[in-house]
Amino acid sequence: MLSTKMKQEGWGAKVIDRLASDIGKDFPGVSGFSPRNLRYMRKFAESYADQSILQALLAKIPWWHNILLLEKLDSPEERTWYAHQTILNGWSGRALDDFIKSKLYSRQGKSITNFHDRLPVPQSKLANDILKSPYNFGFLSLSDDYIEQELEQGLVNNMQKLILELGQGFAFIGRQYHLEIAGDDYFLDMLFYHIKLRAFCVVELKSTDFKPEYAGKMNFYLAAVDEQLKHPMDNPSIGMIICRTKNDLKVEYALKRVLMPMSVSEYEVKIQDSLPKELQGTLPTAKEIEEKLSEHNSEDTIDK
Repeated sequence: MLSTKMKQEGWGAKVIDRLASDIGKDFPGVSGFSPRNLRYMRKFAESYADQSILQALLAKIPWWHNILLLEKLDSPEERTWYAHQTILNGWSGRALDDFIKSKLYSRQGKSITNFHDRLPVPQSKLANDILKSPYNFGFLSLSDDYIEQELEQGLVNNMQKLILELGQGFAFIGRQYHLEIAGDDYFLDMLFYHIKLRAFCVVELKSTDFKPEYAGKMNFYLAAVDEQLKHPMDNPSIGMIICRTKNDLKVEYALKRVLMPMSVSEYEVKIQDSLPKELQGTLPTAKEIEEKLSEHNSEDTIDK
């Protein structure tokens, strides 16, 4: 009705402003009908002509979530997908905004896997849909020459953000998880259990390009996890190799013959600008700063 009235009278008639003013006069104390909100309502009604979608999906998420979808996205398919994920995962408005900015829609299900050949159909589809590439580790800021331990420590220090990025269902078991095999010690970078998959997920982090031997090592780890940790009611464990970069053809060749189900994804982090060479070594180290702070604290205590 509002859209029809605007088409009849034209934009210059300021129909929305007049309507907002009239509602304010006729229903004092009733909020939510500002000109801005009425414009959103009009856009909402025009953008979703299919009433079944409105009732079954979009009506189940908060109004401000719908505004985000209208403002940030043009594609009806993407809006529907994000609305469904919001309901499924219980995203806050901020989380929804962050996932739209990180283009989660285009990353979800983009990991290269061998799930189709190594897992039964229901589990293989669910596992494939859960994983993504690249993973957005933008909450980490690392130097360009960082090593895997720094990446791993950063993720552990930001576990809540990591779990949010991995997605609903991941439960953290441990870092550098110890396995003893034939008297030798082995350590998994990170071990998770996925509630929906009913399976352990072994994560190996690589600060370099993907190498075929990573798949062989993961195959070994998964066999050990299935033997030592897997409960008879659990599904086969899944390997997640997350690399700085990858060549898709190399990954496909590497995964073609391995027996255990695994995936290969890329990730993204923020790279810190390096100091100019002439400044390197001239700034105090973290240890030196801590020592100076300790000296000042001691002096303050004596003065008191």
